[in-house]
Amino acid sequence: MRNVNVNSIGEYIREQREQAKISMRQLAQSAGVANPYLSQIERGLRKPSADILQQIAKGLRISAEALYVQAGILEDRPADSGVRSALLADPQLSERQKQVLVEIYESFRRENAAGADTGADAEADGPPELTVGSPGAEAEVLEAALAAEAEAEAEAEAEAKAGAKAGAQPAGDAQTVPKNRPVSASD
Repeated sequence: MRNVNVNSIGEYIREQREQAKISMRQLAQSAGVANPYLSQIERGLRKPSADILQQIAKGLRISAEALYVQAGILEDRPADSGVRSALLADPQLSERQKQVLVEIYESFRRENAAGADTGADAEADGPPELTVGSPGAEAEVLEAALAAEAEAEAEAEAEAKAGAKAGAQPAGDAQTVPKNRPVSASD
């Protein structure tokens, strides 16, 4: 394990937080850590545990693995191809998008490596069932989450368009009262 530079993990967390446009208080609340403690981590005065890094990663919506590598808990392993480097170097992707794509890519690599270990007999039976903790489970869960998020955005957009078309029309069972006339009990 490499030598941990406490200050660099704090700087990295601060950079990620600023890129996500999240205040320190918001991150502390979403990560479930105390605001002063998070401040000390960012300033390099405290070394966070793996559990705290995982909570912070969740609050930042980035991979915990990225924080573990920065903190020296995991070693950064180079990919066999330039795919990982290309994803990380793409300036049109946000940090969150880069991490999601790298995680999907890595899960496919793990799944393929596990499939190569079991031999050709497993391929004849069809794709393996995915269970929590299996090599492809992360990708499947991530794909489902992304699909649900896209569906929710599409529904919200459709509702917004429907609302814009309806304009200020009253609801079907609502009573219309002229704007210049006060509402009385007899209305």
